[in-house]
Amino acid sequence: MIQQDQLFSELNDRSREVFRRVVEGYLESGDPVGSRTLTRMMSEKLSAATIRNVMQDLEYLGLLGSPHVSAGRVPTQLGLRMFVDGFMEVSEVQASDRAALEATLGTNEPGVGTLLDRVGSALSGLTHGASLVLAPKTEAPIRHIEFVSLAPDRALVVLVLADGQVENRVFTPPVGQTPSSMREAANFLNALAEGRTLSELRREMAVEITQRRQELDALAAEMVESGLAQWADQGEPWERLIVRGRANLLDSEDDLDRIRTLFDDLERKRDIAEFLDLAETGEGVRIFIGSENKLFSLSGSSLVVSPYMNADRKIIGAVGVIGPTRLNYGRIVPIVDYTAQLVGRMLSGRGKG
Repeated sequence: MIQQDQLFSELNDRSREVFRRVVEGYLESGDPVGSRTLTRMMSEKLSAATIRNVMQDLEYLGLLGSPHVSAGRVPTQLGLRMFVDGFMEVSEVQASDRAALEATLGTNEPGVGTLLDRVGSALSGLTHGASLVLAPKTEAPIRHIEFVSLAPDRALVVLVLADGQVENRVFTPPVGQTPSSMREAANFLNALAEGRTLSELRREMAVEITQRRQELDALAAEMVESGLAQWADQGEPWERLIVRGRANLLDSEDDLDRIRTLFDDLERKRDIAEFLDLAETGEGVRIFIGSENKLFSLSGSSLVVSPYMNADRKIIGAVGVIGPTRLNYGRIVPIVDYTAQLVGRMLSGRGKG
């Protein structure tokens, strides 16, 4: 930050305007911005030669670079960081973007996971990047568990939590299950689960089944184990990560090697989720540009991320957008911020249900 402040103090008004217009032009078009283009944009009338001299000074300071032999310049990573911190104008969330996000909330969603999946899809669609959503841990006490037969080889386990959340999973039940064994399994679990969280129930279930197996027939015992196995890793961050919109990254004009590297990064869900867990330690939108985020440094990508909170103002998850460093930060930052607030309000509202 000291380095940025020093750089900022070295810029006069003319240098700052040239720098700002180069970055804004690059973010809009993705192309290097030349001195002739800037002569038509500057607030004071300057020759192309004068602007070239200013651009050379900015390049010497490490804020601009020349990717080709052309006279055009693009911002460096340091330049982008300084622009984001000191020059960027953050716009209001457009009414159409707000409406698109709010439309994902629906009224009768079967579970938080389904709803967050829709939020992630909407976020990637609006920003033309890949969206990342870290779902909250399921740590509310259990109110009720139920098994529903869908077909001979398919069943549904429904988990109703004390905070109003309803989660369900489709799974393959043990062969030979009957309605009575499903009821018996549900009754056994409900007696055991009352007042306990899912992680507490999982820890104690193995002991209870061993000690009380004589109370259960074999089919019901298998049903208990296979049903709860659907949430085996629910508390782990990589099991709570939803990534949507990878295909949007292919629409960018960046080189394919960079895109392939980013796709490989996005497959490493464990690493991303653990990083987003770290993002939960700070409030507000955070922007990581290029190598500032070691996870995506090889692909030279940017990540805009914001945590979201529950009704008790406790951070329980995060939403973000990843894409090339040429993101429209001024538009994406408020969208990510609004999405995080929306998710927080939605989950808080469910908790009151």
